[in-house]
Amino acid sequence: MSDLNALLEPGMRVSHPQEPDWGIGQVQSNIAGRVTVNFPEAGKVVIDGSRIALIPHFD
Repeated sequence: MSDLNALLEPGMRVSHPQEPDWGIGQVQSNIAGRVTVNFPEAGKVVIDGSRIALIPHFD
């Protein structure tokens, strides 16, 4: 898997491919492949970017 998560920056909006009910969250930080996202329905979640490819939203 190519690490598209490396391109994620704080403020970007993303969704989790396996957790659509979490809604569209906002990236808080992206440090060493660990992406912290604040989701409206799940709160702050730290995601291992090497295992989950978050879906960016540009709107």
